[in-house]
Amino acid sequence: FATGPQKRMWQRPLSRTLSRTLTPNTLVRRRSHDALMRLRILPRATVFAALCLGQRATAFAAGHASSTITTATTATTTTTTANLTSDCHAILRAAVQAVNPVQAIQRHVRVEFDELIVMDGSSSNRKPSVYDLTGYDRIVVIAFGKASSSMAATLAEQLDSVKDKVSGIVITKDGHATADEQEILKRYHLKLYEAAHPVPDERSVEASEHILQYLQATASENTLVLTCISGGGSALCCAPVPPLTLGDLQATNKALLAAGWSIDAMNVLRKRLDRVKGGRLAAAAAYPSTMVSLILSDVVGDPLDLIASGPTVPDTSSWETAQKLVQQSSSVLQLPPAVTKLLQDGVDGKVPDSPPPTHPAFEASQTVLVGNTALAVQAAAVQAEKLGYHPVVLATQLQGEAKELANIFIGMAQQLSQPVAPFGLTLPAAIFTGGESTVTFETSGKGGRNQEMGLAVALGLDKSNISAPVVFASIGTDGTDGPTDAAGALVDEHTVAALGRAEARSALQQHDAYPYLDQTLPDGTSPLIKTGPTGTNVADVQVLLIGKPAHNMVEKSDDGL
Repeated sequence: FATGPQKRMWQRPLSRTLSRTLTPNTLVRRRSHDALMRLRILPRATVFAALCLGQRATAFAAGHASSTITTATTATTTTTTANLTSDCHAILRAAVQAVNPVQAIQRHVRVEFDELIVMDGSSSNRKPSVYDLTGYDRIVVIAFGKASSSMAATLAEQLDSVKDKVSGIVITKDGHATADEQEILKRYHLKLYEAAHPVPDERSVEASEHILQYLQATASENTLVLTCISGGGSALCCAPVPPLTLGDLQATNKALLAAGWSIDAMNVLRKRLDRVKGGRLAAAAAYPSTMVSLILSDVVGDPLDLIASGPTVPDTSSWETAQKLVQQSSSVLQLPPAVTKLLQDGVDGKVPDSPPPTHPAFEASQTVLVGNTALAVQAAAVQAEKLGYHPVVLATQLQGEAKELANIFIGMAQQLSQPVAPFGLTLPAAIFTGGESTVTFETSGKGGRNQEMGLAVALGLDKSNISAPVVFASIGTDGTDGPTDAAGALVDEHTVAALGRAEARSALQQHDAYPYLDQTLPDGTSPLIKTGPTGTNVADVQVLLIGKPAHNMVEKSDDGL
């Protein structure tokens, strides 16, 4: 988890071979703090049966064409908390590496003989799109989001044969562009701006205005616009709709975060307040240029119109949709008066909505999803299997209140570590989820959703009678969890006993997980995971590892005999 360009250039591609797919097929809906919590889970029998000896729940096996997956010889060594902790770090590294923007762009874009070839990952049978670069006078690269500098630098290097035609603008979060990336961007005439996240600042607006002006000035049928969009783009690229001010947008962002809104709900509202979002970048600024958008998704379910608030795709929501969301949270949400008025004016038809899907700008554009949470989770499962675990991908669309979602992992750990294991399962096991939780807070402590989930799991494990070693980790794949320098946390059944039970309960109640988890454990480590900016952003990944209890150390062959 060291930072730096060499760590972002991990070059171990994830095999796309799937020998068997285990698909979540149950949708549970519940209300939590006025926010809708959507959680896709597997029926209990399916989960535990999949962990039985001789079976693999996910078959995300690299290089295996059949459903037979052998057990790694290291399986019998994963029986201590220390071993599980080391394995968990290796698994998390694999997850982040799989969604490295360099690899994501290289998998989907290449240039051959002055032709730009774009592979659409939505279908293996779909033919690639080919753009004759000799037919364009300009090639404009626009990138914004936490992964924008890495995506844009990789794309620019692909365009080396037409370097003289390339120019553009990149906006990223402070500290997320490496020195190497900055040099590449400069070499290919791409202007780099840094700005604040998750709450936009004056630099966000200034850079966004430059993007709008540049696209409008270069808009032509002979211009090819290549956009690289990643998580964080909603805050990093923003241009308030008059009469709104930056202060209105800042206050709105803070209010939505405090109210525990999910990222997709936030973006439904934010795209109505901005001249970039909701398809406006394509329709109002870039048209009639040809546009290709490369998307690295940090939104659960990968809805293209919600990733960075959908600046280049048609909007599927409306003023009425946004107003309904606001009304559902009216008890905990205080929006600026100017935003409330604009929302009502939009509902009343006094303010135009987003460009319609029939706008010709969308006919001359292509949008490609180059990476998402599911890819990271699959890579984690592959790595876990190599280390000897029986992996189960429980969900890749996890949403809800962080400390409540923790109960899922506590319950799984309790059930799977019973002296008489259900369905004759074989340990060690690895449970995976991906998605993005929320934290609804009345008091403002220091932490993030992943740290809060980790602390809640640690408290639950401490109170449980668990006979097997257990390790749980939750991280933001961008290396940032809330307004802290930590990506998340890694805890086990001993964490709370070592750092203080009363203090743990108080920290969770006050949403103040960071100071508590930043303490030093007896082994000299800290539960906090600090990676620095990873250069990518596909939401969060959770890992639950359950080792073999002392009474269950009898080795068995792969066929269960």
